[in-house]
Amino acid sequence: MNTNKLIDQVTIRIYERDPSLMDRYGEKGILKCKADNQHHLDHLHTATEMKDSAIFTDYTKWLNGILQKFNMGTQTLLDNYEILEEELRRVPEAELSPERRETYRALLLESIQLLEAERAKEEA
Repeated sequence: MNTNKLIDQVTIRIYERDPSLMDRYGEKGILKCKADNQHHLDHLHTATEMKDSAIFTDYTKWLNGILQKFNMGTQTLLDNYEILEEELRRVPEAELSPERRETYRALLLESIQLLEAERAKEEA
């Protein structure tokens, strides 16, 4: 899979969805966003290889806690995961097997549900 192309597209969409990110973080933020998405993919891969969804959900909980310490709400990570899940659907089958795509998507959707519950707590 061409992860650089995928990460670039995800990053573009994140910044389109929330243009204030450019004002707040500038070009350094774009580089950090790309690095973060590589970490997301690495954790998806590891969870898939180990057949253990907790690897990704635990990573999600940890990362969300870190982001909140930097005044980034749960919505930021939630948006990222939703966009990543959407973009994974566009990766050609020749680059990503249907089985792996569905596993990645299932892991992302599980973590999206977790983040939605966290966001609800923040808003309560």
